Amino acid sequence: MSLVSLIKSKLVSPTLDEQLNKIRKPIGSLGYDPWGFNNESVKLGFSLSKHLYEKYFRVQASGVEKIPAEGPVLLIANHSGQLPIDGLLIGYALASRQENPRIPRAMIERFFPTVPYLGNLLNEFGAVLGDPINCAKMLANDEAVIVFPEGVRGSGKLYRDRYRLMRFGNGFMHLAMKYRATIIPVGVVGCEETIPAIANIKPLAKLLGVPYAPVALPAILPAKVYLNFGDPMVFDDAEIPEEDVTERVEQVKAAISELIDKGLTERKRLF
Repeated sequence: MSLVSLIKSKLVSPTLDEQLNKIRKPIGSLGYDPWGFNNESVKLGFSLSKHLYEKYFRVQASGVEKIPAEGPVLLIANHSGQLPIDGLLIGYALASRQENPRIPRAMIERFFPTVPYLGNLLNEFGAVLGDPINCAKMLANDEAVIVFPEGVRGSGKLYRDRYRLMRFGNGFMHLAMKYRATIIPVGVVGCEETIPAIANIKPLAKLLGVPYAPVALPAILPAKVYLNFGDPMVFDDAEIPEEDVTERVEQVKAAISELIDKGLTERKRLF
């Protein structure tokens, strides 16, 4: 028995194995798709994520059933926490739902694939380099895609700026319109407190070639996380001025802001 098979036998229950096998993915004969997704790796990642989701962050998810069972979907969320924990938890919430589970693809920042081993591992778990071409191909393939329009502006924000939405780009809206993708706004509360940063050492970040170098505790705190999925939003593909596209983006941003407020209201304590 190979090492991977041995680890899988210890971590992946027969029930989980059967559940994930039911979620169809267009993979090749070697078990990978063109972006590196691997079903067996996802099973291991899913099993480990289960403990983080249920035990460590004790996630409370609401509205996950609103995500369409098929067709192109963009899960648009606020970004926070220095590491892509929010994307992991959103992905688990959708993949583990009882009816019509889906394994979403996550758009990740460009510096992650440059980290040895981490880039390949994230690809195997379903993450894809966050550029418009990759996202377009995912939507054309009827995938559900997790997108954080704030990008590194969101993930690298300081604790004093928590839950303050940064600027959204218009790129996701152009793709949603072109591919008639359903947009599901997502409000994430709790990840801001997992790795609170009080400063960003910009010279060090530049030296290391990373977008930010936070001053934070070298630990991931077990903050309770709330995920609120909003009502589906669909926009037509009419040719409109860019300012009208921006207005549509602001509608999505406002929906996310309301979902964040909902999560903050629900939260009674940080941990």
